[in-house]
Amino acid sequence: MVLVYLNTDHGVIKSALEVVTYGKKIGEVVALTTGSLDESKLAVLGQYGASKVIIDSTTKADDPQQITNLVAKVAEQIGAKTIVFSNDLIAKAVAPRLSVKLKAGLIAGAVEMLAADGTCKVNVFSGKAMGKVKVNSERKIITLLPNSIQPEITGADCAVEKIDGGVDASRIKVLETKIPEGEIPLSEAELVVSAGRGLKGPENWGMVEELAKTLGAATACSRPVADIGWRPDHEHVGQTGVAIRPNLYIAAGISGAIQHLAGVNGSKVIVVINTDPEAPFFKAADYGVVGDAFEVLPKLNEAIKKFKASNN
Repeated sequence: MVLVYLNTDHGVIKSALEVVTYGKKIGEVVALTTGSLDESKLAVLGQYGASKVIIDSTTKADDPQQITNLVAKVAEQIGAKTIVFSNDLIAKAVAPRLSVKLKAGLIAGAVEMLAADGTCKVNVFSGKAMGKVKVNSERKIITLLPNSIQPEITGADCAVEKIDGGVDASRIKVLETKIPEGEIPLSEAELVVSAGRGLKGPENWGMVEELAKTLGAATACSRPVADIGWRPDHEHVGQTGVAIRPNLYIAAGISGAIQHLAGVNGSKVIVVINTDPEAPFFKAADYGVVGDAFEVLPKLNEAIKKFKASNN
């Protein structure tokens, strides 16, 4: 039996479909969430392999301590030998706690399926290399890096069961949780347009937002841009910000320091726009444009608009 924990408080998002698909490839899947979605939206997880979805509305969706206790309790009840999370902020706080509580081996940041011998490929050194991890324990915990596998439809809608988890009150006090509204979550985005100090000021971000709108992409920024308040902190990507793995990452006016690369080098295609031909980012880029972002971004936006119009 495989237990999949889903952080779905702001919607059934792509990573939820990925981890259910991943779990199904291992065995029978029961999905567990503490989110507030209605049953009809969660039932669709059955199409991706879940035999049942369990909702616990009494456990706080942003409290790692309570979630740890809930997942441990449900795992014991259903006899789950494998527990799968998406490698998001909740998983990074819950999975290590759960590993100790259940005496289970932990594979953090998996990028492929778990092999029959308990080995799995993972990102190491902030994504600068790949490693193989082997877990010998009977019970295993896996956190799956987003965009590592393709969600697959294998069945039909499943039953949804509401429970009262009955976990003890947490010693952690969450004062406030802010979830950006009307935006594509960076961890879920397949297309990302990002910029750095090369844009010279927050008043010039309109061209970045316009290109992102044309592409249907999320917007991001480098750490210095977030630190000086040009853009909100939740847009900061890099080793100390959000780690992303989109299909396309466009970076304008970002030099490509190693801390930034550590958070974006899992991108399938990287496009770099910079006036400095010696910028380190060009070494990691699939495509590079030596040019001024103030000229390149508007032209790129217009070209994409024309391309989309000609294909409608």
